Amino acid sequence: MIKWAGWIITLAGIGHTLGSLVEAAPEHAGTWFGGSWKLGEYPEMSDATVAWWYSMFSFGPPILLIGLTVLWLARRGMTPPVFIPWAMVGWVVIGFVVDGPSPLLILLVAACLLLVGARRGEGRGNATSGADAATPVR
Repeated sequence: MIKWAGWIITLAGIGHTLGSLVEAAPEHAGTWFGGSWKLGEYPEMSDATVAWWYSMFSFGPPILLIGLTVLWLARRGMTPPVFIPWAMVGWVVIGFVVDGPSPLLILLVAACLLLVGARRGEGRGNATSGADAATPVR
């Protein structure tokens, strides 16, 4: 279950990051790397700045790193700490309430898989108690 969760999280991060870059980079990469562009302040943000926040400064890269970390831990026989799925649940639910449904609702499935995997004993007892340290899988 934990490996499945890791793959779901990783693919969500890849999907958002690559999808947003495919959409934004062709039009704005020249501005981003041209040497004169500045991020700017809201509400004076340029289209290039909005595209940057949508792609590289979005949640996509961190979600990708979280997914890869979950997979890395699983390959080493360790259960990720349960604050990871609970934080994802909170983040996705707040995003849903504020912005409506999105494909990232799939992260709720990944969070459930992580929580059930920890509860079923894929990790030692303190992984399900909310301990911050990753614990070995039996």
